[in-house]
Amino acid sequence: MQARLYIDEDAMDDDLVQALRVRCADVQTALEAGLVGRPDEEHLAHAAEAGRVLYIFNVGDFMHLHGKYETAGRAHAGIIFGDQQRFSVGEQMQRLLRILSLRSAEQMRDGYEFLSAWQ
Repeated sequence: MQARLYIDEDAMDDDLVQALRVRCADVQTALEAGLVGRPDEEHLAHAAEAGRVLYIFNVGDFMHLHGKYETAGRAHAGIIFGDQQRFSVGEQMQRLLRILSLRSAEQMRDGYEFLSAWQ
């Protein structure tokens, strides 16, 4: 089963979301979920409850949250860490689609990937 994405407010770019959807990716944004301005913990909790892989730019805070989930034995659907300054919208789209095509939802569960590792 292909992973579904949840894009937090820092990473949600209308052009990126539209480009992913045109290519049949299942994407939900923080805006659509009513979570704009909410704490990081709520974004990860929402993504986990919805069974969606979280795409974010905030590596430090979410690596910490990932560790807290591991320690507590809590599950999440996975995290993809992007780099806001490094990749164009087109490059983000291509790399995200590559991850989604090569990693199933099950393979993403409770893990993380760095967008920079996918070409």
